[in-house]
Amino acid sequence: MNSIFQRVSVRKFQDKPVTDAQVEQLLRAAMAAPSATNQQPWEFYVVRDRGLLEQLSQCHAYSMCAKNAPMAVVPCYRKDAAHPEYAQIDLSAATENILLEAVELGLGAVWLGIAPVPERMDKMREILNLPDHLEAFAIVPVGYPEREKAQQDRYDPARVHCL
Repeated sequence: MNSIFQRVSVRKFQDKPVTDAQVEQLLRAAMAAPSATNQQPWEFYVVRDRGLLEQLSQCHAYSMCAKNAPMAVVPCYRKDAAHPEYAQIDLSAATENILLEAVELGLGAVWLGIAPVPERMDKMREILNLPDHLEAFAIVPVGYPEREKAQQDRYDPARVHCL
């Protein structure tokens, strides 16, 4: 699975739309993620509206790249999930699947953390008018990368402990 070794955080995008079929494939990948007791606590907001992308870009100091992305996915989790204590872990797996599928589709993406920071989560609730039962987990701007970038080799044998 080469996408694992090709995935990089992409923060600059070409002015080229992401198709509905590509968005569906990203969300299919997200929903294929494992979850605690198969609770699937996720819901996803697909944001293409320029005004909303601008607002998302102001959620925190590192979210500015959302402004110029053709679209963003906002993974959210249901607070009423069977095991809410695992919901953020479940959403981590779903978000990683979005990032990996983006590579497979020739797209780029970046994971912008929202949860567990209350101020960021509140801001997202306001921007997206989220219902009370949902919490925003992340912002994932997606698009065609402005330039190619090689992934760093992060393997560190000193962090491997064989017993």
